[in-house]
Amino acid sequence: MKTYRHLLWMGLTGLSVPFVVPASAQTISPHEGSETDHQTYHASSRHTGGKAGRARSSSPHPGTTATRQARSVPVTAKTGHRPRKAVHGGYESLSVHTRHIVQGTQLVLGHKQLEQQVPGTNPLRTLAQMPGVQFQSDDPQGVDTYSTQLYMHGFVQNEIGMTLDGLPLGEPTFRNYNGLNPLQAISSENVERLEVTQSAGAESTASTNNLGGSINYVSSNPKNKTGGLVAQTFGSNALFHSFFRFDSGRLNESGTKFYVSYMRNQGDKWKGGGDQFMQQVNAKLVQPIGERSQVSAFFNWDALQMVNYQDYAPSWLDQAGSRLDNFYGKPGAWARAYRAAQGQYPASYRGLADPKDVSYYDSTASSSDLFGGIKADLALTDRLTWKSSLYGHSETGHGTYASPYAYQNGVDTVQLNGGPIFEQVRRPSIERFGGLTSFDYRLKRHELSTGFWYENNQYDSYAYAYQQPNSPDGTPLNPFGSFKGVPSRTLWGQRYNTNSFTAYVQDTYHPIKSVALHFGFKSILNTTRVGHATNWAPRFPALASGESLTTAKAFLPHISGDWHFLRHHELFFDISENAHAYSQSGYNSSNSPFAVSQLAYNATKDSLKPETAWTFAAGYRYTDKLIQSSLYLYRTNFHNRLQQILGSAGAGSILTNNTSTVQNVGGVTMDGVDGAITITPLPGLALFNSISYDKATYDQDIRSGGTLYSTKGQQVVAYPRFMYKARLSYEWRHLQAYVDTQYYGKRNYDYVGDYKLPTYWLANFGLIYTLDMTHLGMRNPTAVRNLIFAFNIYNLANTRYASTVGQNGFTMDNKGGAAYNNQSILLGAPRQFFGSVKAEF
Repeated sequence: MKTYRHLLWMGLTGLSVPFVVPASAQTISPHEGSETDHQTYHASSRHTGGKAGRARSSSPHPGTTATRQARSVPVTAKTGHRPRKAVHGGYESLSVHTRHIVQGTQLVLGHKQLEQQVPGTNPLRTLAQMPGVQFQSDDPQGVDTYSTQLYMHGFVQNEIGMTLDGLPLGEPTFRNYNGLNPLQAISSENVERLEVTQSAGAESTASTNNLGGSINYVSSNPKNKTGGLVAQTFGSNALFHSFFRFDSGRLNESGTKFYVSYMRNQGDKWKGGGDQFMQQVNAKLVQPIGERSQVSAFFNWDALQMVNYQDYAPSWLDQAGSRLDNFYGKPGAWARAYRAAQGQYPASYRGLADPKDVSYYDSTASSSDLFGGIKADLALTDRLTWKSSLYGHSETGHGTYASPYAYQNGVDTVQLNGGPIFEQVRRPSIERFGGLTSFDYRLKRHELSTGFWYENNQYDSYAYAYQQPNSPDGTPLNPFGSFKGVPSRTLWGQRYNTNSFTAYVQDTYHPIKSVALHFGFKSILNTTRVGHATNWAPRFPALASGESLTTAKAFLPHISGDWHFLRHHELFFDISENAHAYSQSGYNSSNSPFAVSQLAYNATKDSLKPETAWTFAAGYRYTDKLIQSSLYLYRTNFHNRLQQILGSAGAGSILTNNTSTVQNVGGVTMDGVDGAITITPLPGLALFNSISYDKATYDQDIRSGGTLYSTKGQQVVAYPRFMYKARLSYEWRHLQAYVDTQYYGKRNYDYVGDYKLPTYWLANFGLIYTLDMTHLGMRNPTAVRNLIFAFNIYNLANTRYASTVGQNGFTMDNKGGAAYNNQSILLGAPRQFFGSVKAEF
């Protein structure tokens, strides 16, 4: 058979760059395909017509790489190697589908691309290579849950729906109130691919916040053969990442199989003291039923203990450099913190606006999750498929910081032991359960689908003050301990209960093979009630309590179309509306309208409306062996945007500011374009470039605190108007190498836009060598099959830059240095080195 060069996605919108796979015509069942699924992925951009990745291959226009009918190929770990024998005497093979399904613009980031990153790296960091996407974190792996921040075409992460195998993960923010961070839901090594749907995301996405798209994490299936994987990574700052996975193989004639994995990630901070630790167990069971049905179950347990980096202000970076951090983990940490709380600061702190606010004794985060579900995927007839899932999730944990503001205006506001420092501890918890069901039906040229999702979620968010020693010679509390028996008081607390219901109906119509037209709509009913609330009156005002808000949208339409014409060309459009149910969080912690005082809530409740967005998108793609290019244009009208606004940024503002409000700041209009091109002049060599421009501006001036601010026409905070990305990669036999770079333009650091964070470049390098042991005469089935060695450099040029921005909110302007002194930045890590070795059995 003629050999074709299939293409691996490199961040190009809707396009692919090389991963070499020989094409043939052998087919396998979906259950057998997982044996080598980790070696490649479905290399196509897709309009999706239902649940991500669920639809069968259609019969689009022949002759185009991106749209030819699904074909299956025998493939080995490396091109040119003879295939290994399969369990039943044939060959292990996998399907390389180039499916095209309609509903929004869907991009697929495959496991091959994820594997090129440092093991344990957050998949969203890899996704940042895509045009229009910005990912920020203060650590090179992107595992610090406090600092991870994602933007996609102007929408921040809590406006992007996220799921794992279709199960809802809620809003992926720090102290997630209705789910868990994807990083905590599944080990990155077990992620088969990411399915990214732009615009409003798929109607079927189990989410009430996907204004700006959706991301579905697809977990890898257990392998057909008994085997395993052992991986070890070492890196800068004593990073130690370990991963172990055992695959049972097919246990019986029916094809029952499972895997269990364990991950451990620990490394010192790149500045300050302490470390960041996480461990995780994943398990997945698959039970095929006949040829076209199966039942699967997934389980996750995780526990993390992380010492956070200090929130930064721009003034600190200018006046004291980038090494300021909390005292915890350093020699004499408690004595130094105690003296600083009394005004005896280190020399480097003098001259700063508020030296006391520069460093605390500690700032930490701990949490543990149990998450899992069972899914049935049943072919009832040749045309009708029924899918149902049930899931549950429980999370406990706490976050700490040792506040040096026990005294305010000379008054002891916590009234414990009279000391200048107390330990403020937040204890959020989540208990949620739910279910999804859907039916897919094929009728001549139509692909029909309908389904619904229900979830009940109870979220508690309480904060406590615990007594720290009133002496520099005392023994401070262990921030990762239980605090049992320590004098304390409840500072504030709120309890939320939320019921969410969504339903959808959709149809994808193929009038001719090269054209697909899609129409569907989604309905949302979401009600949140904040019930019991408490507060410590000497320090905090009475919190919003006994209030409820409902988001009810019966008709949220989604219309899209796709036309493949000539041999390599494609045109598409997408029109959609979606809504965002009201967020929740602890007091003064986010843009939740409940996370304020009762007085502030009463002042804004009449103007509160659910956030909604209309997005209009159109695009063009050209795909052949040499060049793959795309142009994606969009306009979004974002209505009733809710924003947290800081009243001031003076001394101790992050800890003591009680004037934070959440208000409707009106509309935002986003006009954007992504342009991308990949050139593959030689087999294995690819050069990718993309440019993104997004003019995202406020539609009107904003009135806050009785003052009208000139925000109309200003770029939204934190998101750059211009981004440029490039990547050069080469693959030759067993060797892969790449270097990539990303440029981010200026970002507004206040709403008026009179203070901006500077531009920066960020570059990375990777080198991977795979040693196929079967070619060295090792044919024992229990022996090592592949040894993989990797070397990575993060931040190649050692750039100093502001990474995560706005985690503590933004000021309206820079009057009196408000933005300049606003402590709402986390700095990016300097140059880091990593070496990895992986053995596949």
